[in-house]
Amino acid sequence: MKKHSKEFTHIRKNDLPSMVDISDKCVTERRAVAMAHIHLGYELAELLKKSGSTKKGPVLQTAVIGGIQGGKRTSELIPMCHPLPLTSMDVDIELEGEYALIKATAKTKANTGVEMEALTAASVAALTFYDMCKSITKSMKIESVFLIEKSGGKSGDYLVKNEELEK
Repeated sequence: MKKHSKEFTHIRKNDLPSMVDISDKCVTERRAVAMAHIHLGYELAELLKKSGSTKKGPVLQTAVIGGIQGGKRTSELIPMCHPLPLTSMDVDIELEGEYALIKATAKTKANTGVEMEALTAASVAALTFYDMCKSITKSMKIESVFLIEKSGGKSGDYLVKNEELEK
């Protein structure tokens, strides 16, 4: 893996924000995977394993759609993100014990990466999940949202270490 510079790329010399100029970067295939963990509690986890729905409708399906929509709109939500032509956006949700595990995968052929799109998709899916289930319990906790891996581009590949996944 390559070393990264320790300078903020979105700040000009006069301390004003700036969108990074990516015009000289090569167009390559890029992929990023992000994860979100939601602690549901026993009651909600069991309800979802049995029926998968609340009064608002199918929880997992709605959260998947919300995540995809969030990933597609990342540049509208995060000020310095470039709009990207996504070639793929997948959101998968698994119920494991008292947790919902959300995994978002974004792909593009562009001159900048898709980490923010994957992270936004995982975040919005988690928020949608919360919204769908808040009538059952408000004690759900979105405990983490983090990048698992990325590939493509000048900075090289990144893969989270196993011990970091277990935290």
